[in-house]
Amino acid sequence: MSAPFAPPGLTLLERGWLSSNNILLHDPADPAAPAVLVDSGHCTHAAQTVALVHHALAGRPLGRILNTHLHSDHCGGNAALQRAHRAPGSRGPVPISVPPGQADAVRRWDEQVLSYAPTGQRCERYELDGVLPPGVELEVTGQRWDVLAAPGHDPDAVMLFRSADGVLIAGDALWENGFGVVFPELDGIDAFDEVAQTLALIERLPVRWVIPGHGAPFGDIPAALARARTRLAGHQADPRKHARHAAKVLLKYHLMEEREQPWDEVLAWAASTPLLASCQARAGVAGPLLDFATQLLEDLVAAGALGRNGAENAILRDA
Repeated sequence: MSAPFAPPGLTLLERGWLSSNNILLHDPADPAAPAVLVDSGHCTHAAQTVALVHHALAGRPLGRILNTHLHSDHCGGNAALQRAHRAPGSRGPVPISVPPGQADAVRRWDEQVLSYAPTGQRCERYELDGVLPPGVELEVTGQRWDVLAAPGHDPDAVMLFRSADGVLIAGDALWENGFGVVFPELDGIDAFDEVAQTLALIERLPVRWVIPGHGAPFGDIPAALARARTRLAGHQADPRKHARHAAKVLLKYHLMEEREQPWDEVLAWAASTPLLASCQARAGVAGPLLDFATQLLEDLVAAGALGRNGAENAILRDA
């Protein structure tokens, strides 16, 4: 039986959807030293994130926030945390570092480049301080972490690896049962091979524990990689199925943002969401986008992934 997950200087705040997990890195030998937070969840859970982080800090200052990538469920709490915490020794907000590929878009707050406009998702603007270049070694709370490129799910994503005890903060590059939607593919950009390269990189590392972007940490790395590769092979064999799956994910995410919404309002959102139209095209489905969205919603209700009350204009709820 493997040892329980208890790496030193690390507190995992395992979150439910929509929010990503939050990982607080701190110096176990110095309770007064500033801590570092990796990923901050979704804006709809921002108040809860602030409260959870405050409790986990246990009196420590928050020294920096790092984002593995900039999807709305991983950085949506940034702004709220910046309002709640000042940089140690400064009047300014707690600093934030992101992967370099989208740093300029954050500074300009270009919601098209940052994916929030195409996906129809929300994220509150925050102030950027620095970047997390792949290939560098970070000294974080007395521990060394390697910043590793993890393209595939997101072309600019990074992972953090602590070789001293084999802990990998993987973001959405590897979950216990797969990985996140391969978003570049929905824009016609070949990225399945990048997913394979990222999985190969993880396999080469002496990883003992993976902290995924969503779900509990896990230690059976070969089994998780095998499941991920099986899923990837399915996507490569049938990209249309991947696109249809991605469309359902977008709809579920939207309903988790709203919590409940009349059916016709969901369809109005679908009609105004460019990436959903891209999913339809990549899925090879002809006809109006509203017909495509309606069929997906009906499939999700039939599968029990969504709830529905009453007649055609009733309220939809995520189950």
